[in-house]
Amino acid sequence: MVQRISREEVAHVARLAQLALSEDELDAFTSQLAAVLDHAADLEALNVDDVEPSTHPFPLKNVLRIDDPGEVFAIEEVIEVAPEVEEGQFRVPRILGES
Repeated sequence: MVQRISREEVAHVARLAQLALSEDELDAFTSQLAAVLDHAADLEALNVDDVEPSTHPFPLKNVLRIDDPGEVFAIEEVIEVAPEVEEGQFRVPRILGES
């Protein structure tokens, strides 16, 4: 494995990003970034000249299902089993500090 990024380069990028890294973090990130760059090099080395560009690995057409309505409940039945009801509607907790 050829070293694709040095510890100094990782430290430089960390400074540009205004990140304070410990010595252990610097070593860990150098190793991790080197592995990412090695993987990118492996992908770059692949011969994909005969591979057509695609947006999905499988040839899919319309993958939407038919919208068939299922069982319908009467409003009275649903309201009857609701945890909280107010003026014939579901009562839900307030959010975002609304009053």
